[in-house]
Amino acid sequence: MAGKGTVKGRGARSNATSRYVTDKHEAFDDGWTDDDAPVAQLATTLRPEHARKIISTNDSPDIGFDRSINPYKGCEHGCIYCYARPNHAYLGLSPGQDFESRIFFKPEAARLLEVEFSRPRYRPKRIHIGGDTDPYQPAEKSLEITRSVLEVMDRFSHPVSIITKSNLITRDLDILGRMAERRLVSACVSITTLDRKLARDMEPRAATPTRRLDAIRKLSAAGVPTMVGFAPVIPGLNDHEMEAVLEAASEAGATSAMFVTLRLPQEIKDLFREWLAEARPDRAQRVMSLVRQARGGRDYDPEWGSRMKGTGPLADLMAQRFATACRRYRLNIDRFEADLGAFRVPPRPGDQLSLFDAA
Repeated sequence: MAGKGTVKGRGARSNATSRYVTDKHEAFDDGWTDDDAPVAQLATTLRPEHARKIISTNDSPDIGFDRSINPYKGCEHGCIYCYARPNHAYLGLSPGQDFESRIFFKPEAARLLEVEFSRPRYRPKRIHIGGDTDPYQPAEKSLEITRSVLEVMDRFSHPVSIITKSNLITRDLDILGRMAERRLVSACVSITTLDRKLARDMEPRAATPTRRLDAIRKLSAAGVPTMVGFAPVIPGLNDHEMEAVLEAASEAGATSAMFVTLRLPQEIKDLFREWLAEARPDRAQRVMSLVRQARGGRDYDPEWGSRMKGTGPLADLMAQRFATACRRYRLNIDRFEADLGAFRVPPRPGDQLSLFDAA
Protein backbone atom coordinates (compact mmCIF):
# COMPACT_ATOMS: atom_id res chain seq x y z
CA MET A 1 0.00 0.00 0.00
CA ALA A 2 1.30 3.41 -0.89
CA GLY A 3 2.17 5.98 1.77
CA LYS A 4 -0.74 8.16 2.86
CA GLY A 5 0.68 11.66 2.18
CA THR A 6 -1.30 14.86 2.51
CA VAL A 7 -4.43 15.15 0.40
CA LYS A 8 -4.61 18.65 -1.03
CA GLY A 9 -7.45 20.79 0.27
CA ARG A 10 -8.38 18.45 3.12
CA GLY A 11 -7.95 18.83 6.87
CA ALA A 12 -7.34 15.27 8.08
CA ARG A 13 -4.01 13.72 7.15
CA SER A 14 -5.26 10.13 7.33
CA ASN A 15 -8.34 7.95 6.97
CA ALA A 16 -8.17 5.34 9.71
CA THR A 17 -10.90 2.69 9.68
CA SER A 18 -13.99 3.18 11.86
CA ARG A 19 -13.57 1.87 15.40
CA TYR A 20 -16.66 -0.28 14.80
CA VAL A 21 -15.11 -2.13 11.86
CA THR A 22 -13.21 -5.31 12.80
CA ASP A 23 -10.80 -5.34 9.85
CA LYS A 24 -8.41 -2.41 10.22
CA HIS A 25 -6.57 -0.74 7.35
CA GLU A 26 -3.66 1.63 7.71
CA ALA A 27 -1.43 3.29 5.11
CA PHE A 28 2.32 2.68 5.21
CA ASP A 29 5.38 3.53 3.12
CA ASP A 30 6.17 0.57 0.90
CA GLY A 31 9.57 1.92 -0.16
CA TRP A 32 8.73 2.61 -3.78
CA THR A 33 10.19 5.69 -5.39
CA ASP A 34 8.71 9.01 -6.41
CA ASP A 35 8.30 7.60 -9.92
CA ASP A 36 5.00 6.08 -8.76
CA ALA A 37 1.86 7.75 -10.12
CA PRO A 38 0.63 10.54 -7.83
CA VAL A 39 -2.34 9.86 -5.59
CA ALA A 40 -5.58 11.18 -7.11
CA GLN A 41 -7.24 14.16 -5.46
CA LEU A 42 -9.90 13.11 -2.96
CA ALA A 43 -13.34 13.73 -4.44
CA THR A 44 -16.48 14.56 -2.45
CA THR A 45 -19.44 12.20 -2.73
CA LEU A 46 -22.99 13.07 -1.70
CA ARG A 47 -25.48 10.44 -0.60
CA PRO A 48 -29.13 10.91 0.47
CA GLU A 49 -30.16 9.75 3.92
CA HIS A 50 -33.85 8.99 4.25
CA ALA A 51 -34.44 9.83 7.89
CA ARG A 52 -37.75 9.10 9.63
CA LYS A 53 -37.58 12.22 11.81
CA ILE A 54 -35.69 15.47 11.50
CA ILE A 55 -35.65 17.02 14.99
CA SER A 56 -33.01 15.62 17.34
CA THR A 57 -33.16 16.09 21.10
CA ASN A 58 -30.51 16.08 23.81
CA ASP A 59 -30.36 16.52 27.57
CA SER A 60 -26.83 17.93 27.79
CA PRO A 61 -26.79 20.64 30.49
CA ASP A 62 -23.95 22.67 28.93
CA ILE A 63 -25.05 23.04 25.31
CA GLY A 64 -27.76 25.70 25.52
CA PHE A 65 -30.39 24.00 23.34
CA ASP A 66 -32.22 20.68 23.51
CA ARG A 67 -33.66 20.53 19.98
CA SER A 68 -31.61 20.62 16.82
CA ILE A 69 -31.68 19.92 13.10
CA ASN A 70 -28.64 18.81 11.12
CA PRO A 71 -29.35 18.78 7.38
CA TYR A 72 -26.00 17.05 6.72
CA LYS A 73 -23.76 14.35 8.20
CA GLY A 74 -20.08 14.93 7.56
CA CYS A 75 -18.74 18.31 6.52
CA GLU A 76 -16.67 19.31 3.53
CA HIS A 77 -15.19 22.29 5.40
CA GLY A 78 -12.71 19.76 6.81
CA CYS A 79 -12.03 21.52 10.12
CA ILE A 80 -9.42 19.36 11.80
CA TYR A 81 -10.80 20.00 15.29
CA CYS A 82 -14.48 19.27 14.50
CA TYR A 83 -16.14 17.50 17.43
CA ALA A 84 -18.63 15.81 15.04
CA ARG A 85 -15.94 13.72 13.34
CA PRO A 86 -16.38 10.64 15.58
CA ASN A 87 -20.02 10.34 14.47
CA HIS A 88 -18.87 9.06 11.07
CA ALA A 89 -17.55 5.96 12.82
CA TYR A 90 -21.15 4.94 13.57
CA LEU A 91 -21.67 4.78 9.80
CA GLY A 92 -18.70 2.42 9.39
CA LEU A 93 -16.65 5.27 7.93
CA SER A 94 -13.51 7.06 9.01
CA PRO A 95 -13.70 10.23 11.15
CA GLY A 96 -10.67 11.32 9.10
CA GLN A 97 -10.90 12.01 5.38
CA ASP A 98 -14.21 10.13 4.99
CA PHE A 99 -15.86 12.68 7.30
CA GLU A 100 -15.00 15.56 4.98
CA SER A 101 -15.47 13.78 1.64
CA ARG A 102 -18.42 11.39 2.14
CA ILE A 103 -21.35 13.64 2.92
CA PHE A 104 -24.90 12.52 3.71
CA PHE A 105 -27.85 14.86 3.19
CA LYS A 106 -31.51 14.70 4.19
CA PRO A 107 -33.62 15.44 1.11
CA GLU A 108 -36.94 15.20 2.97
CA ALA A 109 -35.96 17.46 5.86
CA ALA A 110 -38.54 20.16 5.10
CA ARG A 111 -41.40 17.71 4.65
CA LEU A 112 -40.56 15.88 7.88
CA LEU A 113 -40.36 19.18 9.74
CA GLU A 114 -43.76 20.26 8.45
CA VAL A 115 -45.24 16.96 9.64
CA GLU A 116 -43.71 17.48 13.11
CA PHE A 117 -44.97 21.05 13.38
CA SER A 118 -48.48 20.04 12.29
CA ARG A 119 -48.99 17.46 15.03
CA PRO A 120 -51.74 18.57 17.44
CA ARG A 121 -49.54 17.98 20.49
CA TYR A 122 -46.50 19.83 19.15
CA ARG A 123 -45.29 22.68 21.36
CA PRO A 124 -42.73 25.17 20.00
CA LYS A 125 -39.28 25.60 21.47
CA ARG A 126 -36.21 27.11 19.81
CA ILE A 127 -34.58 24.71 17.35
CA HIS A 128 -30.87 25.04 16.65
CA ILE A 129 -29.67 24.36 13.09
CA GLY A 130 -26.07 23.15 12.74
CA GLY A 131 -25.31 21.74 16.19
CA ASP A 132 -23.12 19.01 14.66
CA THR A 133 -22.10 19.88 11.09
CA ASP A 134 -22.31 23.13 9.17
CA PRO A 135 -25.73 23.69 7.55
CA TYR A 136 -24.10 25.99 4.97
CA GLN A 137 -21.27 23.75 3.79
CA PRO A 138 -20.59 23.69 0.02
CA ALA A 139 -23.28 21.11 -0.82
CA GLU A 140 -25.97 23.48 0.46
CA LYS A 141 -25.34 25.84 -2.45
CA SER A 142 -27.01 23.41 -4.84
CA LEU A 143 -29.11 21.19 -2.54
CA GLU A 144 -30.73 24.06 -0.58
CA ILE A 145 -31.86 21.77 2.25
CA THR A 146 -31.15 24.32 4.96
CA ARG A 147 -33.06 26.93 3.00
CA SER A 148 -36.07 24.61 2.65
CA VAL A 149 -36.04 24.05 6.43
CA LEU A 150 -35.96 27.81 7.03
CA GLU A 151 -38.91 28.24 4.66
CA VAL A 152 -40.93 25.90 6.88
CA MET A 153 -39.78 27.75 10.01
CA ASP A 154 -40.88 31.02 8.41
CA ARG A 155 -44.34 29.73 7.41
CA PHE A 156 -45.00 28.33 10.90
CA SER A 157 -43.42 31.34 12.67
CA HIS A 158 -41.17 28.95 14.59
CA PRO A 159 -38.10 30.24 16.53
CA VAL A 160 -34.72 29.09 15.26
CA SER A 161 -31.01 29.71 15.78
CA ILE A 162 -28.23 28.90 13.31
CA ILE A 163 -24.47 28.46 13.59
CA THR A 164 -22.12 28.46 10.60
CA LYS A 165 -18.68 29.45 9.40
CA SER A 166 -19.91 30.13 5.86
CA ASN A 167 -21.02 33.37 4.30
CA LEU A 168 -23.49 31.32 2.23
CA ILE A 169 -25.92 32.11 5.05
CA THR A 170 -26.33 35.56 3.49
CA ARG A 171 -28.08 33.94 0.52
CA ASP A 172 -31.06 33.40 2.83
CA LEU A 173 -31.31 36.96 4.13
CA ASP A 174 -34.74 37.29 2.54
CA ILE A 175 -36.08 34.63 4.92
CA LEU A 176 -33.90 35.54 7.90
CA GLY A 177 -34.79 39.22 7.60
CA ARG A 178 -38.52 38.46 7.68
CA MET A 179 -38.09 36.21 10.70
CA ALA A 180 -35.92 38.76 12.48
CA GLU A 181 -38.75 41.30 12.26
CA ARG A 182 -40.86 38.87 14.31
CA ARG A 183 -38.07 38.02 16.81
CA LEU A 184 -37.85 34.45 15.51
CA VAL A 185 -34.21 34.04 14.53
CA SER A 186 -30.64 34.53 15.74
CA ALA A 187 -27.35 33.53 14.12
CA CYS A 188 -23.83 32.67 15.21
CA VAL A 189 -20.83 32.95 12.91
CA SER A 190 -17.76 31.00 14.01
CA ILE A 191 -14.42 32.79 13.58
CA THR A 192 -11.42 30.86 14.89
CA THR A 193 -8.70 33.16 13.63
CA LEU A 194 -8.08 36.29 11.57
CA ASP A 195 -4.92 34.71 10.16
CA ARG A 196 -5.87 33.54 6.68
CA LYS A 197 -2.99 31.04 6.49
CA LEU A 198 -3.92 29.39 9.79
CA ALA A 199 -7.58 29.33 8.79
CA ARG A 200 -6.73 27.62 5.50
CA ASP A 201 -4.63 25.01 7.29
CA MET A 202 -7.20 24.28 10.03
CA GLU A 203 -10.42 24.78 8.02
CA PRO A 204 -9.36 24.16 4.40
CA ARG A 205 -12.75 24.53 2.69
CA ALA A 206 -14.45 27.02 4.98
CA ALA A 207 -14.93 30.70 4.18
CA THR A 208 -12.02 33.04 4.84
CA PRO A 209 -12.10 35.12 8.05
CA THR A 210 -12.84 38.24 5.99
CA ARG A 211 -15.91 36.67 4.39
CA ARG A 212 -17.18 35.51 7.79
CA LEU A 213 -16.91 39.06 9.12
CA ASP A 214 -18.81 40.17 6.04
CA ALA A 215 -21.54 37.64 6.89
CA ILE A 216 -21.83 39.15 10.38
CA ARG A 217 -22.06 42.59 8.83
CA LYS A 218 -24.84 41.62 6.43
CA LEU A 219 -26.80 39.62 9.00
CA SER A 220 -26.67 42.49 11.46
CA ALA A 221 -27.71 44.98 8.78
CA ALA A 222 -30.75 42.78 8.06
CA GLY A 223 -31.74 42.95 11.74
CA VAL A 224 -30.66 39.42 12.66
CA PRO A 225 -29.18 39.27 16.21
CA THR A 226 -25.73 37.85 15.50
CA MET A 227 -23.19 36.20 17.79
CA VAL A 228 -19.53 35.54 17.11
CA GLY A 229 -18.21 32.15 18.19
CA PHE A 230 -14.51 32.13 18.98
CA ALA A 231 -14.39 28.37 18.93
CA PRO A 232 -12.36 26.43 19.48
CA VAL A 233 -9.77 28.27 21.52
CA ILE A 234 -6.51 26.35 21.02
CA PRO A 235 -3.90 27.33 23.62
CA GLY A 236 -0.59 28.21 22.00
CA LEU A 237 -2.12 28.39 18.51
CA ASN A 238 -4.98 30.90 18.28
CA ASP A 239 -5.73 31.93 21.89
CA HIS A 240 -3.74 35.15 21.49
CA GLU A 241 -6.30 36.31 18.90
CA MET A 242 -9.29 36.26 21.25
CA GLU A 243 -9.48 40.03 21.74
CA ALA A 244 -8.80 40.81 18.08
CA VAL A 245 -11.56 38.46 16.87
CA LEU A 246 -14.11 39.87 19.33
CA GLU A 247 -13.19 43.44 18.40
CA ALA A 248 -13.48 42.78 14.66
CA ALA A 249 -16.82 40.99 15.11
CA SER A 250 -18.19 43.78 17.28
CA GLU A 251 -17.22 46.35 14.66
CA ALA A 252 -19.01 44.23 12.05
CA GLY A 253 -22.20 44.31 14.11
CA ALA A 254 -22.11 41.25 16.38
CA THR A 255 -23.97 41.83 19.65
CA SER A 256 -22.95 38.72 21.55
CA ALA A 257 -20.09 36.25 21.79
CA MET A 258 -19.15 32.83 23.11
CA PHE A 259 -16.03 30.66 23.24
CA VAL A 260 -15.30 26.95 23.59
CA THR A 261 -11.94 25.45 24.46
CA LEU A 262 -10.57 22.79 22.09
CA ARG A 263 -12.23 19.41 22.65
CA LEU A 264 -10.40 16.21 21.63
CA PRO A 265 -12.72 13.23 22.27
CA GLN A 266 -12.20 9.81 20.72
CA GLU A 267 -10.49 9.86 17.29
CA ILE A 268 -10.11 13.64 17.19
CA LYS A 269 -7.11 13.63 19.52
CA ASP A 270 -5.08 11.47 17.13
CA LEU A 271 -6.25 13.37 14.03
CA PHE A 272 -5.41 16.70 15.65
CA ARG A 273 -1.98 15.54 16.85
CA GLU A 274 -1.21 14.23 13.36
CA TRP A 275 -2.28 17.52 11.77
CA LEU A 276 -0.39 19.59 14.32
CA ALA A 277 2.86 17.66 13.80
CA GLU A 278 2.71 18.38 10.06
CA ALA A 279 1.13 21.84 9.93
CA ARG A 280 2.85 23.44 12.96
CA PRO A 281 5.77 21.16 13.93
CA ASP A 282 7.60 24.01 15.68
CA ARG A 283 4.90 24.37 18.32
CA ALA A 284 3.19 20.96 18.38
CA GLN A 285 4.59 19.87 21.76
CA ARG A 286 3.87 23.26 23.33
CA VAL A 287 0.26 23.29 22.12
CA MET A 288 -0.49 19.82 23.45
CA SER A 289 1.18 20.66 26.76
CA LEU A 290 -1.07 23.70 27.16
CA VAL A 291 -4.15 21.69 26.12
CA ARG A 292 -3.43 19.21 28.91
CA GLN A 293 -2.92 22.05 31.39
CA ALA A 294 -6.45 23.20 30.64
CA ARG A 295 -7.81 19.65 30.84
CA GLY A 296 -6.55 18.39 34.18
CA GLY A 297 -3.49 16.73 32.66
CA ARG A 298 -5.45 14.88 29.98
CA ASP A 299 -6.04 15.49 26.29
CA TYR A 300 -9.77 15.75 27.00
CA ASP A 301 -12.07 16.10 29.98
CA PRO A 302 -15.61 14.83 29.16
CA GLU A 303 -17.24 16.02 32.39
CA TRP A 304 -20.36 18.18 32.23
CA GLY A 305 -19.62 21.74 33.25
CA SER A 306 -15.91 21.59 32.39
CA ARG A 307 -15.74 19.98 28.93
CA MET A 308 -16.56 23.25 27.13
CA LYS A 309 -14.20 25.63 28.94
CA GLY A 310 -11.62 23.47 30.75
CA THR A 311 -10.30 23.82 34.29
CA GLY A 312 -7.25 25.18 36.09
CA PRO A 313 -5.32 28.48 35.96
CA LEU A 314 -4.99 28.55 32.16
CA ALA A 315 -8.72 27.97 31.64
CA ASP A 316 -9.54 30.60 34.28
CA LEU A 317 -7.28 33.12 32.54
CA MET A 318 -9.01 32.53 29.17
CA ALA A 319 -12.41 33.03 30.80
CA GLN A 320 -11.25 36.28 32.43
CA ARG A 321 -9.83 37.58 29.15
CA PHE A 322 -13.08 36.73 27.39
CA ALA A 323 -15.21 38.51 29.99
CA THR A 324 -12.98 41.59 29.88
CA ALA A 325 -13.05 41.73 26.07
CA CYS A 326 -16.83 41.37 25.99
CA ARG A 327 -17.18 44.35 28.33
CA ARG A 328 -14.70 46.38 26.28
CA TYR A 329 -16.46 45.69 22.98
CA ARG A 330 -20.00 45.83 24.42
CA LEU A 331 -20.88 42.22 23.72
CA ASN A 332 -23.39 40.10 25.69
CA ILE A 333 -25.09 43.18 27.16
CA ASP A 334 -28.61 42.11 26.20
CA ARG A 335 -29.86 38.54 25.88
CA PHE A 336 -31.98 37.78 22.84
CA GLU A 337 -35.22 35.93 23.56
CA ALA A 338 -37.15 34.45 20.65
CA ASP A 339 -40.92 34.81 20.48
CA LEU A 340 -42.39 31.38 21.24
CA GLY A 341 -45.93 32.71 21.14
CA ALA A 342 -45.90 33.49 17.43
CA PHE A 343 -46.04 29.83 16.36
CA ARG A 344 -49.04 29.00 14.16
CA VAL A 345 -49.90 26.06 11.93
CA PRO A 346 -50.72 27.76 8.62
CA PRO A 347 -53.91 26.77 6.78
CA ARG A 348 -53.38 24.31 3.98
CA PRO A 349 -54.86 24.89 0.53
CA GLY A 350 -58.59 24.12 0.69
CA ASP A 351 -58.84 24.51 4.48
CA GLN A 352 -61.85 26.52 5.65
CA LEU A 353 -61.03 29.62 7.70
CA SER A 354 -62.53 29.77 11.17
CA LEU A 355 -65.06 32.41 12.09
CA PHE A 356 -62.42 34.20 14.17
CA ASP A 357 -59.80 34.09 11.38
CA ALA A 358 -62.33 35.49 8.95
CA ALA A 359 -63.11 38.36 11.29
